[in-house]
Amino acid sequence: MTAVIAGGVAHDQAPLDQAGLIRRFPAEDQLRAASSPGRLCATVVSDGGARPRIHDPELILDTAERLVAGSGPDGVTIRGLAAATGMSNGAIYHSFESLPALLGRVWLRAANDFLDLQSTLVQQALNTGGQPATAMVEAVVAAADAPAVFALRRPAAARMLMGVRREQLLGPDLPDQLAADLFALDRRLLALLSHLIQGKLTPAAAIASMATGHRFSAPEARDLGLVDDVAELDRRIATADGRVRPLAGKDRTTLAAIKTTMFASALAALRDTQPAPATA
Repeated sequence: MTAVIAGGVAHDQAPLDQAGLIRRFPAEDQLRAASSPGRLCATVVSDGGARPRIHDPELILDTAERLVAGSGPDGVTIRGLAAATGMSNGAIYHSFESLPALLGRVWLRAANDFLDLQSTLVQQALNTGGQPATAMVEAVVAAADAPAVFALRRPAAARMLMGVRREQLLGPDLPDQLAADLFALDRRLLALLSHLIQGKLTPAAAIASMATGHRFSAPEARDLGLVDDVAELDRRIATADGRVRPLAGKDRTTLAAIKTTMFASALAALRDTQPAPATA
């Protein structure tokens, strides 16, 4: 019996010359190298003259991501994954104990990759060396641009985050580790937003702005449970003529749909961290 270790299959991504926007930012492989110490590898095991058995968790995740993006969660089955990857049912179950756990990992990986990209773009904007107020505006704009950049680099992942609700992939019976990782993701998003606004506003206002891209009146903010100075955030992201900056020239409905996924997750986490109201 011999074992050969080979690199996993890379994610689908658009060429860098599709849009001027994407050329302003580092390639995805650089972002991954900076944020991930290693990547799951494929193991090809050969036993004599028998057909090799492929064991590649990343290939499973890549394939499942494309299937979810194209057909929704109901279009993903273990048998379909086995046929698409050339792996056995047993090898898939060996990597992921159940289909719900696998789908949870697919969503978590895409959401983490999006947040990694968004965090990098925000930090680049804050490190421009200009005036702090200008850098802050650019950081907010970079955060708002992140979905467009992500959609160019990871079209399948972006379609999944845009078109599939988190609850459709994440059922009630998630493994403890996956549930903990999802909670950690929510906390990371809140930490990014808190850093972005540098304590000037509560995370809720930034979440609302990034998720919807429009100005909130005080009543609207209260209806969403947002208790802070929304006008201050408007001031930071508005252009000189008073209009909110466009989101990288992309269709606002599409971008809002992508960001709504992150909004729902972050707002739920924010509310979970608030103390329960006192009972009479």
